[in-house]
Amino acid sequence: MTKTSSCIVFLGEILLAFQVCEASKEVGVYELKRGNFSVKFTNYGATMLSLILHDKYGKLADIALGYDKVDNYKNDSTYFGAVVGRVANRIGGAQFTLNRTRYKLVANEENNTACDVIWTMKSYSKESHVTYGYESYDGEQGFPGDLSVYVIYMIIETNKLGVKMEAKALNKATPANLALPTCWNLDGHNSGDFQDLIPTGKILNIEESPYDFLQPCQIGSRINELPHGYGINYVLDDKGHRHLKKVTVVEGSIIGRKMELWSNQPGVQFYTANYLENERGKGGFVYSSHAGLCLETQGSPDSGNHPNFPSQIISPGQTYEHIMVF
Repeated sequence: MTKTSSCIVFLGEILLAFQVCEASKEVGVYELKRGNFSVKFTNYGATMLSLILHDKYGKLADIALGYDKVDNYKNDSTYFGAVVGRVANRIGGAQFTLNRTRYKLVANEENNTACDVIWTMKSYSKESHVTYGYESYDGEQGFPGDLSVYVIYMIIETNKLGVKMEAKALNKATPANLALPTCWNLDGHNSGDFQDLIPTGKILNIEESPYDFLQPCQIGSRINELPHGYGINYVLDDKGHRHLKKVTVVEGSIIGRKMELWSNQPGVQFYTANYLENERGKGGFVYSSHAGLCLETQGSPDSGNHPNFPSQIISPGQTYEHIMVF
């Protein structure tokens, strides 16, 4: 017997858009490890569970917010580290028009779409990669066409993690915009808020505003100028980039961890865990607002309702490809 259910959750600016389908698929945990650098994943949501990395003193710590047990991810309202799609981020009014057909999507309280899924583990090598696949059916959550989706997590070299997400439209044109909302704290998942972290990047038209990180700046220095914190999509400068571009650099000022993010996507969603409230995570540590930050590379939000935005539509025979390197 197949058990199905849906999960509709709005996480800041993030959309989750898959149906839960619990059949004979077994939920497991898979570790990639090279030296002291290790990352764990589960096929429940194709979720990143942890990333362990040393600091400048050689001390290891987990820098990804999350839970101790996979079962906790099945009931949480945060979706730490889960792959989101078919369309991440907002779809205005939970509807869009494609080829003269109006598609109404399953909506939550914010008139947007959300949920998660058990993926199939396709291949796995502890020293190199794990691949997950999911077959999204025509009409799932209201989206047109069958969509074949793959996510590959790869240790490329020591301290370098690659993520490749692909989606192939099988029989109808459909939007595709996948994202990975891992919530990071470079001083350790249980080190409190991130007021001393420093992001930098090539950003357009945000000079002299709280959103201006063209020069290194502490996130916490201007976060109080915003109603809740950061939750915005930045348009990235594509000039001079053939494929991957450096999106941002984040530094933890306390114990010397630094993270670069490279991607082939036109935008990045910067979200500062504004709505975390007394969320009990790993080791019993309680996460509060601003306990971590998400940097989700993606296409332009709500592009299906804005013709001037870059299209996210893929037609049968076309492949959507999203690459990240941390």
